[in-house]
Amino acid sequence: MTVEPALRRHTIVLVGLMGAGKTSVGRRLAGALGLPFRDADEEVEKAAGRSVSDIFAELGEPAFRAGERRVIARLLQDPPHVLATGGGAFMNDETRALIKDKAISVWLKADIDVLVERVGRKNDRPLLQGKDPAETLRELAALRHPVYALADITVESIESPHSTTVNAIIEALRTRLAAEGASP
Repeated sequence: MTVEPALRRHTIVLVGLMGAGKTSVGRRLAGALGLPFRDADEEVEKAAGRSVSDIFAELGEPAFRAGERRVIARLLQDPPHVLATGGGAFMNDETRALIKDKAISVWLKADIDVLVERVGRKNDRPLLQGKDPAETLRELAALRHPVYALADITVESIESPHSTTVNAIIEALRTRLAAEGASP
């Protein structure tokens, strides 16, 4: 698939619930677009010198969110790249406004059953510790989906090869840029 230069002119920020594929799809999207990939959680861990789970356990979610907000603001100053955010990052008004101003946001939307299956592959999700994943994800979806819907683009993240989702994002970007009058 040939990728037009216009698709490389903006940072692409992936938002969505845990398990939606922000990191795994994001890495492949970055490769397809010829852009660097950044993961906000990894960047928060580097800045804090500890894991996301440790930050949640030792300092609490508010401290994590404050650090996440600062890290994302810094990353949005960098040249175009693909940025995978944590599931709660887009919920912050300030972060969402920065993303709107400096990037194109893409909501990777997935069914709860798909998310439950995906998050069950790892045991490193602080918001799921000691909880029923399906119930927690349903609760998070009820709160977050209306906010994620504010993203510039929505792409379904289904059980398929990652390339299917990457291609859907690229096509949605092409459509958006064409509608804005940018030559692809």
